[in-house]
Amino acid sequence: MKLASLKSGRDGKLVVVSNDLAWYADASHICPTMQAALDNWERIAPKLEALATDLEHDVIPKERFHEHDAASPLPRAYQWADGSAYVNHVALVRQARGAEMPESFWHDPLMYQGGSDGFLGPRDDIPLGDVAWGCDMEAEVVVVTGDVPMGVSTHEAREHIRLVGLTNDVSLRGLIPDELAKGFGFFQSKPASAFSPVFVTPQTLGSRWDGGKLHGALCVDLNGQPLGRADAGVDMTFDFGQLVAHAAKTRNLSAGTIVGSGTVSNRDADGGPGKPIGEGGLGYSCLAEVRTIETIQSGKPVTPFMKAGDTVRIWMEDEKHHPIFGVIEQTVVAA
Repeated sequence: MKLASLKSGRDGKLVVVSNDLAWYADASHICPTMQAALDNWERIAPKLEALATDLEHDVIPKERFHEHDAASPLPRAYQWADGSAYVNHVALVRQARGAEMPESFWHDPLMYQGGSDGFLGPRDDIPLGDVAWGCDMEAEVVVVTGDVPMGVSTHEAREHIRLVGLTNDVSLRGLIPDELAKGFGFFQSKPASAFSPVFVTPQTLGSRWDGGKLHGALCVDLNGQPLGRADAGVDMTFDFGQLVAHAAKTRNLSAGTIVGSGTVSNRDADGGPGKPIGEGGLGYSCLAEVRTIETIQSGKPVTPFMKAGDTVRIWMEDEKHHPIFGVIEQTVVAA
């Protein structure tokens, strides 16, 4: 089952979307919003599944699904907790600035709490106040949970995952160092994120979902040129069961909590840093990693961050090369 929220008020209008993303059926007679469905998942999900089946069988009214009309599936959320599950990415960034990699990073996940009071739609522009802020994309996988009790085990945490999707977790790299130097974490350097047009139930993903990881190439293009094709199921040090359990160690998580994987990052086949697609590698899911490798190899970065007019495109394809979650496509605009 694939779910989306059409732009309507602050919380959108819930719709069920066909597997090929071509059509949608209004679900508001079952449940008005995505959050309301998650709040009552055990009761509402079977009804939405039945609606999705009727949509696929073409026995109910349907309308064309246009991704430009979609908000992020959760236009705002009670919680957005982003991890850094691909420790390869962290190791490279620290290597570039000559910082030691703590051993704990390999067995204790990094995680921060992002702003969730308003997300960008999957086709909304990225407003940028100053090019010196260093605007970067971060292509990631996310899951959405139901209610998760405090102290849940990794195995139990996986059972609380309701939906899977993608995000562009926009980062302002020029602001990050000064914020982290204060020792109090991200705030100004993490503006509104955008999420894929649809979120998908784990069962619908078939063999791509193994209970804790999403497998497949996460595609990232910048200005029409391939930037990344990293496999989300490879080099993921902490799976989503571990990330959700980490987030719930000292608190309950409310239904509708979004947990992110962090930037998807693969090492090269020889064990070294990833290589550009043009050199036979899988490329990168953010520009910071490109610049990090340039710094490691030549002493300084060359690739610029995004500026007004640049467009990033993020998606994942099925076996027929059709987007599974729809496409995040955003253009940076001067704000």
